[in-house]
Amino acid sequence: MNERHTYKARGVTKPLYACIARVMLLLLFGLPVDKGDSRAQILPSLGGDRAGTSGFQFLKIPIDPRGAALGEAVVATASDASAMFWNPAMSAQTDGLQVGIHHASYFVDVNMDFVAISYHLRGPALTIGASLQTLTSGEMDVTTEFEPFGTGETFQFIDVALGLTIAQRLTDLFSYGVTGKYVRESVAGISTSTVVFDVGIFYRVGTTGAQMAVSIRNFGLDGTPSGELSRTVIDDPSVRTEKDFESITPPTTFLLGMSYNVLRQDAAQDLFVSAQLNNPNDNAETWNLGVEYVWNHTLMLRTGYRFGVEEYRTPSLGVGIRFPVSAAQLRFDYAFSRLERLGAIHRVGFNIGL
Repeated sequence: MNERHTYKARGVTKPLYACIARVMLLLLFGLPVDKGDSRAQILPSLGGDRAGTSGFQFLKIPIDPRGAALGEAVVATASDASAMFWNPAMSAQTDGLQVGIHHASYFVDVNMDFVAISYHLRGPALTIGASLQTLTSGEMDVTTEFEPFGTGETFQFIDVALGLTIAQRLTDLFSYGVTGKYVRESVAGISTSTVVFDVGIFYRVGTTGAQMAVSIRNFGLDGTPSGELSRTVIDDPSVRTEKDFESITPPTTFLLGMSYNVLRQDAAQDLFVSAQLNNPNDNAETWNLGVEYVWNHTLMLRTGYRFGVEEYRTPSLGVGIRFPVSAAQLRFDYAFSRLERLGAIHRVGFNIGL
């Protein structure tokens, strides 16, 4: 840290550090109620009653191997171009040019890709970036009640999110950021588009090895589908054309996370433990836990778990390898996760830092 930032860090007393950390732990692991061992809900929640009440669900799927391997507990630790997906404030904590290219082989031949680039301007301590996220199904057969094996026609769905990010590092300890995204879903001649925003803040608790972050993702305007959909109805020989559709709400999610470096005194090793609260507008509150071991800034081993998520019974796993090439730092990441009945998901990613 430079002299100015070091002075600010030292100006905060250890009791204040402890107080902040204690409050975050209470928020992350629950607030006690009057009696018993039960925990109070941190934010208002309607639980599973909210399921299925929003659209644009592809915006919730992890796009990078590191985030997926850590059980998605990365709102306070995203340290590369993927920060534009998880928490735009983390983009300001990166230096120079950051490029990320990620691919996920999702269920039933669905593919998801994410490309992002950011650049840190040293003078105003601003970081600007752009990202593109796509999810495609490939060609699928059209079936009806009368022709369950296919009509000979095909269709596909294509989801796209194009984002622009701006973030600022006010000190070495604090940053904030905003991402604006144009989002579009297209399927079978029907398309829906809207504009959503991500906002986030990040705070490093001095030299204690702890850091925390808050992010609100995908809040914005409802989208109204446009287009026409023709379908045949049982007991009705005519073809019905649907033109009127209900508006679709974005999947807004509140994220609160904290990370702690257990081995911060060891120059050759790091062990990061992360916990995260997720409060979506379309489902019950959930918790994530992630652990990342880093050896000599070269090899990274990761695992994570998502608590309260149906079908999630197996911890996610991942590995990363960083290697220098001339003035650039390159990192390759792989992640494996599995849902009980849907099956395995493989993700690969490539990050470049200049």
